Amino acid sequence: MNHTQILIIGGGTAGITVAAQLRKKDKKLQITILEPSEKHYYQPAWTLVGAGAFRFEDTERKEAKYIPEGVKWIKDKATDVVPFDNLVKTEFSGDITYDYLVLAPGLVMAPELLPGLSEALKKDNVCSNYIDPKKTWGILQNFKGGNAIFTQPTTPIKCGGAPQKIMYMAEEHFRNIKVREKTNVIFATPGTVIFGVPEFAKTLNKIIAERDIILKTYYAPIKIDSEKQEITFKYVNSNIQECAKNLKPAIGEELNGDTEIKIKYDMLHIAPPQQAPDFVRNSAVSLQEGPNKGWVDVDINTLRHKRFPNIFSLGDVAALPTAKTGAAIRKQAPIVSGNLYHLIKNGELDQEIYEGYSSCPLVTGYSKMVLAEFKYNNIRDSDPLISKFVDTTKEQYSMWLLKKYGLPFMYWDLMLKGRA
Repeated sequence: MNHTQILIIGGGTAGITVAAQLRKKDKKLQITILEPSEKHYYQPAWTLVGAGAFRFEDTERKEAKYIPEGVKWIKDKATDVVPFDNLVKTEFSGDITYDYLVLAPGLVMAPELLPGLSEALKKDNVCSNYIDPKKTWGILQNFKGGNAIFTQPTTPIKCGGAPQKIMYMAEEHFRNIKVREKTNVIFATPGTVIFGVPEFAKTLNKIIAERDIILKTYYAPIKIDSEKQEITFKYVNSNIQECAKNLKPAIGEELNGDTEIKIKYDMLHIAPPQQAPDFVRNSAVSLQEGPNKGWVDVDINTLRHKRFPNIFSLGDVAALPTAKTGAAIRKQAPIVSGNLYHLIKNGELDQEIYEGYSSCPLVTGYSKMVLAEFKYNNIRDSDPLISKFVDTTKEQYSMWLLKKYGLPFMYWDLMLKGRA
């Protein structure tokens, strides 16, 4: 049986960053990463790939290049976590026992949770940047007009702003290829607003109005009929009278009963439902009830497990009331590595806490971006240095340059090496 002092499940953004930071603190720590993938992807650029503004090949690198020196890599996947025994089961490598565990496996796409989506994704007019951004770009290039629908599920998803980023870029692309006048650009969201932080929502609502984008709030997708090219939404506002009142005949909305709306699409971009991996959801490390069911049960400030004191979790799999983004991990990783190191050395946690910081670089066109930074309770939390020079609540060319060039550099050369 394998034993390690610190076992990190997941060699993505969170796992690699924590491992690199721990190695910087103490090279004598015995660290093992459990990760099956040979490739590592910079997924934040997939929005740009889907709009033809970034090469997919440039988002892909070899995992081996980023495993920190001195860290053992077991190229396998976890199949079960047994926290009562400090044990993790794997597919091929047998059981691994640990003194401390860091859960950072990310989340998984679950298109099967939305009836008809798996079949629809095989069609040449349905796409998702979350799964195949190159296909999205192909569909945008061949689009001839009609209903272009962009939507997202009711489950938590990676980067909640991503479904609307591709919509803004697609809208500009449709203008560039002269099909915008015969296109209805529709953004349908189960949410109540376009964005949860008021300062950024104000700018986005203005953009939506100026570009004649049709915003549908309280629209939760419940099924797709890819043969009929039709998507059905459930209107999730308790005031169901509003449902019929807000229908737009121009886009062919059709009421089905009191709360279901059918719309035909000529192209559909959708974020699939997403959830924690099975080995997390089926383990005692996850919450078994309530709105965060299936996600890892951590303290939202220390990122330490609430019931198993030698376990920490960060990134997409942690039950945290903030956006699941790489930017959030950049602030979470120092808390996890600091707390874990302090616990090993002193038997107690460090004093630093995580306040929910996350960031959504909201690309609103081919040369514009709104840098939305916020923390718990949707409170704006913009970088004080950047804010001295730039109003990040407005569309900025400088922020577009940050997105396209600055953030990938920060990711590959600083963050994954434990320097940022």
